[in-house]
Amino acid sequence: MIELKTKLWWRATLALGLGSMLVFINLYLAQPLLPLLATDFSVSPLAATWVLSISTLGLALGLLFWASVADQWGRKPVMLGCLLVALVLGLVVSQLSQFSTLLFVRGLQGFFLAGLPATAVAYMSEEFTPQALVTSIGVYIAANSLGGIAGRVFGGLLAQWGGQWQTSFMVLATLSLVLWLGVVKWLPTSQHFAPTGKGQGLSALVNHLKNPLLWPIYLVGGLNFMVFLNQYTYVAFYLSAPPIQLASAALGLLFLTYLSGTFASSISGWLIQRFGLCQTLLAAIALLAVGNVGLMSSQLPVILLTLVIDSFAFFLAHACASSWVGHSVTEHRALASALYLVFYYLGASLGGVYLYPFWSWAGLPGVMLGSLLILMVTAGLTWRLLHNTRVSDIGHQTSDI
Repeated sequence: MIELKTKLWWRATLALGLGSMLVFINLYLAQPLLPLLATDFSVSPLAATWVLSISTLGLALGLLFWASVADQWGRKPVMLGCLLVALVLGLVVSQLSQFSTLLFVRGLQGFFLAGLPATAVAYMSEEFTPQALVTSIGVYIAANSLGGIAGRVFGGLLAQWGGQWQTSFMVLATLSLVLWLGVVKWLPTSQHFAPTGKGQGLSALVNHLKNPLLWPIYLVGGLNFMVFLNQYTYVAFYLSAPPIQLASAALGLLFLTYLSGTFASSISGWLIQRFGLCQTLLAAIALLAVGNVGLMSSQLPVILLTLVIDSFAFFLAHACASSWVGHSVTEHRALASALYLVFYYLGASLGGVYLYPFWSWAGLPGVMLGSLLILMVTAGLTWRLLHNTRVSDIGHQTSDI
């Protein structure tokens, strides 16, 4: 097993981090371009959000498929092969001029981008010691947020520099293909992978969904992401319109607020070890709810502070939930992790539709209200999980006596 902070641990962790960054660069580069795409294709804001939502939906649909394939073929081949196809599809997107075709290819790209996130946590769970696993997941999720930042920031900057949204897809897909070679070189081959027999996937899927230690976490991850990701989308539409009217480059720079999430992910392992998983998760959800109140303001500085707080809180919650899944299963790890991400990205895909009536009704304050309603649900689920865990611990102690 790979020990924490050894040379092999750094090599594997950095390779997975780089691969994760490439996934989320190419997934999220469209987000600051949504107002530009709405204008270019003469579609509504809700229709434009599907350029992002269709790719997250494709990713959600691909997760279980690639997790099942990885359980039989191995982790590394699936991660590398899927990522390569997805990056090539990014180049294809840059050449498209029909909105319907753009949506189709983006959905297909999301499907192949799923190969790495469907498999990475399972790879770490099999190859790393428990202590190394917690820290690696924190680094991995930090890389997720860095990839999301890079895709959005450079997506906006490149679109303004090139004068069109296609420039962003072309440049970032090309650069990603070059960096993909680094992932190929540095990622160690699995040493503890054991293929899963065919026909066991459905049974394992049902067992995971019935597991009282897993299904609440699946819902918490998906619902939190549903409001967090799409909050940024509607903030971008608000700031691109009068009276503020930010350009695409400035909208991309908004996502530098994700850096607080990168920091939160990097310290998540320490917080979890000090305070406990459920306790840290519940505190993160509470902070996310408090941060959302800032959307009551129409002032740019207050909105930016809101995004900084929410990013910190959300990524801390995400790191807690991901770690919980890694700790709670001993078999079919790829499938368990993939199920979490299915709920996670289904939430991302549905959030634009869920928040749109709130946005149409009251703008950003409406988005805040819609978000708080969901966060009340996720806090309740986390409290239930914490209570059930304590009851289970008391039961074990009583039986030991």
